[in-house]
Amino acid sequence: MKYYFYILALNLTLVQGDSVKEDKIKNLTKIQFDVTQNCGTETPFDNEFWNHKEDGLYVDIISGVPLFCSIHKYDSGSGWPSFYELINKDDFTFKEDYNLGYKRIEVRSKKADSHLGHVFDDGPGPKGLRYCINSASLKFIPLKDLKAKGYEAYLYLFEKK
Repeated sequence: MKYYFYILALNLTLVQGDSVKEDKIKNLTKIQFDVTQNCGTETPFDNEFWNHKEDGLYVDIISGVPLFCSIHKYDSGSGWPSFYELINKDDFTFKEDYNLGYKRIEVRSKKADSHLGHVFDDGPGPKGLRYCINSASLKFIPLKDLKAKGYEAYLYLFEKK
């Protein structure tokens, strides 16, 4: 009987999680929906974060999971926000993408299963990676608001700066 209730609780949690995701998706703008749900791409140099320089976290627009830190953001010249490091690789999935006729690696948010952008091997630093991400897939949380918004655990990222 104990296992039955555990499974029931687990199923209710999963269903509740799906309904929360559905509610978040319903509130996306047209471009946010197209990018995250249809693997769309924003116009370069005409998106919210391509030239954004404020300190803080970039989180998944749907799940709120922290994905990128401003200290890992750089100007790649591409017109999209570019990062050379992930906060936690376990929060991402990567898929081969041949939609343009050649191989690219798609970057997706693991929890929300949303399209974020692509990763390329022309980035700076020891790993040489460039995560080219659509602004429409992200929400920015300023450094000064991290504690109030529940992201206090990520303040350590800015101590290294």
